[in-house]
Amino acid sequence: MASVDSRESKPVRVRIAQLEDAEKITTVINSAFRGVEQFFVEGDRVGFGDVVNFLSVGKFLLAESEHRLLGSVYIEPGHPDSNRTSAESQERAYLGLLAVDPSLQQSGLGSMLMEAAEDHCRALGLKFMDIKVVHLREELFGFYRKRGYVDTGTSDFPPEVVTKVHCHFIDMSKPLDSDNAR
Repeated sequence: MASVDSRESKPVRVRIAQLEDAEKITTVINSAFRGVEQFFVEGDRVGFGDVVNFLSVGKFLLAESEHRLLGSVYIEPGHPDSNRTSAESQERAYLGLLAVDPSLQQSGLGSMLMEAAEDHCRALGLKFMDIKVVHLREELFGFYRKRGYVDTGTSDFPPEVVTKVHCHFIDMSKPLDSDNAR
């Protein structure tokens, strides 16, 4: 796969993470989220144990160059949602924790990871991709809407996460059929 911009001149490849990648994934997620979320949440976004748990349920796709982790994204096919029937949930995937090394943000790596995640789920025969965006992260809505995601409602922020201000999620979804691809 070609590089995404001049800041990363080496080829970038995307692969499915293995359990031994958990520590690197934890580091890239926390470094990517630390600066942009510190105004409303304290501490790290995820712990090592959280990443291991995510790996037991879904998959992380990793963007790498010369064995250096540049970014990651989590996908969970068939993600359960209390507002949907079991059959509806089986058509859907959840995408979250899109993270790019801070030195490479705005380089196209986030879009590359989104495309890889959507393609992966499309290949599994899934019909929709769902995401949750913290309502305070207003800068993200244009990125996702440009990619075809639309608002579908709101949901509560996890009660176990201590925040400095009240937070909730804006739920968004995108059909994965070929007419809406990219």
